[in-house]
Amino acid sequence: MSFIHRCIAFVVFTAVAFTSYAQSNFTISGYIYESSTKESLPGAVVYCTTHQLGTVTNNFGFYSLTLPAGECELIYQLVGYTSQTEKVVLAQSVTRDVFLVNSAITSEVVVSAEAKEKISEDSRMSTIEIPVEQIKAIPALFGEKDVLKVIQLMPGVQKGSEGSSGFYVRGGGPDQNLIILDDATVYNANHLFGFFSLFNGDAIKSIELVKGGFPARYGGRLSSVLEMQMKDGNKEKLTGEVGIGLISSRISLEGPVQKGKSSFVVSGRRTYIDALIYPFLPRDNKSGYFFYDFNAKYHHIINDKNRLFVSGYFGKDKFYFRDVSDPGARSDISLKWGNATTTVRWNHLFNEKLFANTSLIFTDFKLSIGQQERDDGERLFSMRYESGIRDLSAKIDFDYHPAPRHYLRFGAVSTAHLFTPKALVMEGEYVDRPIEERSVERAIEQAVYIEDDWSIGRFVKVNIGFRLSHYVHEQKHYLRPEPRFSGRYMINELTSIKASYAMMNQYIHLLSNTGSGLPTDLWVPATKNIGPQQSQQVALGIARDIPRYKCTLTLEGYYKKMRDIIHYREGASFLSIEGEGSEDFSYEDRVTVGEGESYGGELMVQRKFGKFTGWVGYTLSWTILQFDELNFGKPFYARFDRRHDISVVG
Repeated sequence: MSFIHRCIAFVVFTAVAFTSYAQSNFTISGYIYESSTKESLPGAVVYCTTHQLGTVTNNFGFYSLTLPAGECELIYQLVGYTSQTEKVVLAQSVTRDVFLVNSAITSEVVVSAEAKEKISEDSRMSTIEIPVEQIKAIPALFGEKDVLKVIQLMPGVQKGSEGSSGFYVRGGGPDQNLIILDDATVYNANHLFGFFSLFNGDAIKSIELVKGGFPARYGGRLSSVLEMQMKDGNKEKLTGEVGIGLISSRISLEGPVQKGKSSFVVSGRRTYIDALIYPFLPRDNKSGYFFYDFNAKYHHIINDKNRLFVSGYFGKDKFYFRDVSDPGARSDISLKWGNATTTVRWNHLFNEKLFANTSLIFTDFKLSIGQQERDDGERLFSMRYESGIRDLSAKIDFDYHPAPRHYLRFGAVSTAHLFTPKALVMEGEYVDRPIEERSVERAIEQAVYIEDDWSIGRFVKVNIGFRLSHYVHEQKHYLRPEPRFSGRYMINELTSIKASYAMMNQYIHLLSNTGSGLPTDLWVPATKNIGPQQSQQVALGIARDIPRYKCTLTLEGYYKKMRDIIHYREGASFLSIEGEGSEDFSYEDRVTVGEGESYGGELMVQRKFGKFTGWVGYTLSWTILQFDELNFGKPFYARFDRRHDISVVG
């Protein structure tokens, strides 16, 4: 941990030395909530029309805005809520919590062109925020509202095989997408062999997809970040929701534990495909499949400066087959896989300018294949194969608002990876001797970062960041810098030009030779022979707000270069269940290393509020891969390469 300690000290020193306190400036800070539930609202805009300065609430609804002394007019707003305006005289720093009213309750939609942080003014690019209510309104397969299916309809995002919930962003593979649920990494996001994702829309509060121009606080993947926050729960009254679909049903419940101070939310979903098909199966052959999800979260406001969050996700898929055609004999085969995540987060407010969040995170993905044969109740043969990955992480993030035109974020994260590529137990009459094998790989991944969202005058705003990542596996160390930049230049009040650059490193690999979302794909670490993947991406675009029609328009072109990506050699298997000895298991002998490039353009027109919402997206792209040991060393188009892709959602 000495690496982390030294880097934290350096980052804190840099942040403090970056700016000095000005006596003529004061800070207004607080939280923004939904009025009826007291649910915190991330992404809400706080804008001072007097000085034309603004900020956005963080993932926990906290905001801080430092302004010159004197009178100012503040507007608070979030899409889907009625905006609020107030005049404040700043003679000292003040704390002010704001409660926004859901516009669906008041049947009123109030949008102020001045208050709304225009997409043209945002320094970020290649970032899409999707209202949860919009996701719930989109038609879905079997009535199952699916976050990942909606993501696939965005420009720059391609789906895998038909019906699969896996997705490919700007030429990257499905393992190059960082999927985050309440700070926890989700390694397999599929149910029903890829037809559904594991995210229950009833438990989700906010969704954001980042395709490029990555802020320094994100790392560990090459292509995208999909960040989701779960609901905190209603702090005022007990509410619930029940949904019945063609193949599954769901229920959610939320309410106060201590009114106004603490709340809970639980949400569950289960399929009944096994029950539906049971009457149609022959008596001597019973097969079935089901999956379930369970989300839970507890939120407690300890005092004005401290808050506690505990959240978790637990889910499993199971396919089973039982043959009892021979009286007295029975054969059972099962395929199971599941995810579990637990996050404990503590918010601490040092002062009106400095906010900190400390997280302890556990995530686990496991695959299990089993077979048993019995005769007259006596076990003749049994086999169990397991594979998975387990992480334990510690993370601290700071939000610092030192001056009116600066918003700094910095922090550190350390993750201990435990990989189990293969765990095999086999015994019975069909094997000469019992076999018990297990291969385990361990690795440590760490990073520190700092980024500054900086307004330079009236026309220029940039996000400059730097991330330093460190990885160690069996005494092999990788230390890699990751510079980040994104910025915009205002052409006029509604239009801006944007540009971005990002370097990313990925220290874990997914071994896959299928495109069907099967859970049998294996997660393995970077080693001294197969190093980490790396990408560099540049993008240039135009963003325009169209207030008359309540729309936004973005046009972006990008180029991405990927190095040290891996692919199975010809004929290599993604499963290793033959009894060959754990010491002989090495994925390095089954893969080849190569490179790739992806480039193209994306157009999107989006309308987030009003009676009619939706978007039109178009993508023109090329994705080319090259491996010395595949296709005779010649470049070839990736299997998910699609020249034209258009989606219309309303």
